[in-house]
Amino acid sequence: MNILFIGDICGAPGRRAVEELLPRLVDRYFIDLVVANGENASGGIGITPQVADFLLGQGIDLLTSGNHIWKHKEIKPYLEDTDRLLRPANYPPESPGRGYAIVETAAGERVAVINLEGRVFMDPLDCPFRTVDQILKDLPQEVKVILVDMHAEATSEKQAMGWFLDGRVSAVLGTHTHVQTADQRILPGGTGYITDAGMTGPVDSVIGMKREIILERFWSQLPQPFKVATQNIQLQGVLLKIDPQGRCQEIQGLQLGLKT
Repeated sequence: MNILFIGDICGAPGRRAVEELLPRLVDRYFIDLVVANGENASGGIGITPQVADFLLGQGIDLLTSGNHIWKHKEIKPYLEDTDRLLRPANYPPESPGRGYAIVETAAGERVAVINLEGRVFMDPLDCPFRTVDQILKDLPQEVKVILVDMHAEATSEKQAMGWFLDGRVSAVLGTHTHVQTADQRILPGGTGYITDAGMTGPVDSVIGMKREIILERFWSQLPQPFKVATQNIQLQGVLLKIDPQGRCQEIQGLQLGLKT
């Protein structure tokens, strides 16, 4: 099975990259399933129902998210009505939405996708390690292909999750920091791993935002309104090849530029 995981989609430039580049990637790499982190797809922070529907209409099978999922209040009822947009599973059980889902490819193959959020330098949520441990016990045994979006700030926490799940899931894919790392590898137990899948959006920026605004923020230490940058747009992510038993056979980082 060939899977494409798209790194954090940032604002209108990220949506444009998906719209223009995803069909080409699906054809070139014979992609069976597309998963993307969309938590910053609306104005660079959060996601609205309209944007979620747009991205799902472009060929993305499932959207994951993270700590910015609650930015737009209208997303709460949407989360209750869909199983194609996830929120991190280790939010309190009363939170709207779902933390994992099982999706089917066009060929009828079932894939579980689990969304987690880290706690280091982030909100004090439930333990992501205990949460995913319970989810794996609850999944049907016949579901062998399992992806985990580990949305976290600290590289140590992401790596720890990779080792914790090695041999139990197909891939642990880090998101949140918007800078693609070069440490993609297959762990000894057969789990594909990368600390951060990168960002789909404007690369000539500071993690997606206009660099002059962020520079002024650092220089003056005064609040500045965030605005999404527009230059040098890329689709970043990870290509995975998973065998029928759920073991990762190949993992490859992806950076594809959008012609202007």
